[in-house]
Amino acid sequence: MAKQSRIVAFFLIVLLIGGIIGATTKNITQGINLGLDLRGGFEVLYEVKPAKEGEKLTRKTLLSTVEALEKRVNVLGVSEPNIQIEGNDRIRVQLAGVKDQAKARSILATQAKLTFRDINDKVLMDGADLKAGGASQTFDEQGKPSVALTLKDADKFKSVTEQVLAMKPDNLMVIWLDFEEGKDSYKAEAAKVKPKYLSAASVNQVFTQTDVSIVGNFTAAEAKELANLLNAGALPVELKELYSTSVGAKYGETALQKTIVAGAIGIALVFLFMIAYYRLPGLVAVIMLTLYTYITLVTFHWMHAVLTLPGIAALILGVGIAVDANVITDERFKEELKIGKSVMAAYRAGNKHSFLTILDAHITTLLAAVVLFVYGTSSVKGFATSLIVSLIIGFVTNVGGTRLLLGLLVKSRLFDKKIGYFGVKRRDVISLSKGVEYAPTKFDRIDFVKVGNRFLIFSIVAVVVGIIAVSLFRLNLSIDFSSGTRIDVTSNKTIVASELKADLQKLNIDPEDIVLTGTKNEGAAVRTHGVLSKEEIAGLKDAIKSKYGNEPNVSTVSPTIGKEIARNALISVLIASVGIILYVSFRFRFTYAISAVLALLHDAFFIIMVFSILRLEVDLPFIAAVLTIVGYSINDSIVTFDRNRQLYKEKKKIRSAADLEDIVNMSIRQTLGRSINTVLTVLLPVIALLIFGSESLRNFSLALLIGLVVGTYSSVFVASQIWLILEKNRLKKGRTKREPEPTSDIQV
Repeated sequence: MAKQSRIVAFFLIVLLIGGIIGATTKNITQGINLGLDLRGGFEVLYEVKPAKEGEKLTRKTLLSTVEALEKRVNVLGVSEPNIQIEGNDRIRVQLAGVKDQAKARSILATQAKLTFRDINDKVLMDGADLKAGGASQTFDEQGKPSVALTLKDADKFKSVTEQVLAMKPDNLMVIWLDFEEGKDSYKAEAAKVKPKYLSAASVNQVFTQTDVSIVGNFTAAEAKELANLLNAGALPVELKELYSTSVGAKYGETALQKTIVAGAIGIALVFLFMIAYYRLPGLVAVIMLTLYTYITLVTFHWMHAVLTLPGIAALILGVGIAVDANVITDERFKEELKIGKSVMAAYRAGNKHSFLTILDAHITTLLAAVVLFVYGTSSVKGFATSLIVSLIIGFVTNVGGTRLLLGLLVKSRLFDKKIGYFGVKRRDVISLSKGVEYAPTKFDRIDFVKVGNRFLIFSIVAVVVGIIAVSLFRLNLSIDFSSGTRIDVTSNKTIVASELKADLQKLNIDPEDIVLTGTKNEGAAVRTHGVLSKEEIAGLKDAIKSKYGNEPNVSTVSPTIGKEIARNALISVLIASVGIILYVSFRFRFTYAISAVLALLHDAFFIIMVFSILRLEVDLPFIAAVLTIVGYSINDSIVTFDRNRQLYKEKKKIRSAADLEDIVNMSIRQTLGRSINTVLTVLLPVIALLIFGSESLRNFSLALLIGLVVGTYSSVFVASQIWLILEKNRLKKGRTKREPEPTSDIQV
């Protein structure tokens, strides 16, 4: 009866999970907000400056500016805008799904300062003279669209019209929007076919009413837009663009489709591996990974979080990281079975001995993710948010949830004699009577200390060569760090670099370099040193769309922001490293912490070295990849060090360097298979992203791939070897455990 009840409970829980996921997933996925890199749209970071000299920026002023920008966004009809204050003088605006980006940019940045002037550009009235909400779209006597205004003071309007009337024959009242002192003038604009001012009306009588009309060459839509803009009010500050990026809707849709396909392939490969290698525990892991993915999406839905392309990559990567908890537990479970323990005893021992290892691995990765969130820009924050959510939910579901389900199966006693269901062959089991504490491995014949000395020398030489290479080649910095403009062009046909360069030069854009992308060169990444203005970007988008069929993505970064991003990237790596040193020192010992951090810095530098030599572009997603490796590559080191620490405690007396070498060899031999499997489950989705994912995530995925492989190598041949060197030094100084000296001779 006990067997049946637990098996029934297992299937009921699985059916309940499947039913909830099947019934609600569609509504949840449809309700998640997609970022502008997936829906199309644009993002701009403004530096806020006082409208007048001598004024000071206050929190109240910034809040008023945000309110004014929100009113302008309402004019555009954009749903769910994201407008945030950053620091003391910056505002970031994200508008996903906006169709006419040039128009949106213009409406956001305009001061919307309405002024009535004479032909000598003297101000007669301004927007402060308008009644609140007093602008509306109407039609003049000839049926042409116009803008009706309601003034506050009829007497003031009477005085103004008297002044203009007295200026005959130059009795014109010129109405301006955003007149720039020292730059604009009526005389200069009057000679143009399309003058900048809104209208220039003759004043042939004195007016005493409060109703005024602006008559110009408006369409009804333009007149309505102007009326709404005037009702929204003038900005209380000036806005200067520091950073901007725009993504075409087609580009975002394609990137989303590719990344989802890549993620599905990567996750499917992880699922197949877990079931094939771990059998029943692998099946339980797949069930909980499915639940983990579902809960993560639900959490994003509840948080009203915006899911970006790097965020989806983090979710996919999170599946690989989440499965690590299962791999560590299942490997420990198999080890206990191999030394002759019963299924129940092996299950309990495996859970007990793996919990702290899993906790340590997750916390160190979480440290790096938090640093990414604090110091990253918007797209990197999206990646960090996804990673943090994934780590927390992954720990809960794949530790608590997996143990619940697997515990039901184990405690049913149905599999007591069927260890093959747990991925263990009967011939590999050692009788419990032999008293073996650790199962033999296929690595037992390898002297990792001896081999490791050579690899450590190789790593030192590689780092020295890498420093020279980076000094000579430098890094191929994207505009994120060097400032300038990046243009991503996609076409339905092959792009010829020389032809694209000529097209850009016609627009007075001199490209620094053009890199063709895609299997058939249907894409191109263009960089320029100059920061394009919003007018230049609008012209560029129109020209490229007309010639190549798709609107290009355009990103601009000012020199100020470029320097800040570079500084924050360095600070991020340093803070993450210090945090990991402190945590590992607390959980283990300082020698473990130093060894682990030197190994992870080795991994991070190795990625940088490869990108420098291959001239691959270093951008913000690259920094996210490096910091992810900083957090994740220590996982393997912690898995190895956890066993190392256990063996160290079991050796009550450390007599010589040979004892330390024995600890290193045993810890690596007993954990290497586990380390390979944990990194493999992360590599599978990363490789899928690299091959099938969006072009914009290609370098990000490659950096992760390099870091993961090098991280596994360094945990064996760098971290452990450095720890051995440090501990040998402590042994010489008498700080390790030695056999106590006899206090007297023994006489018989």
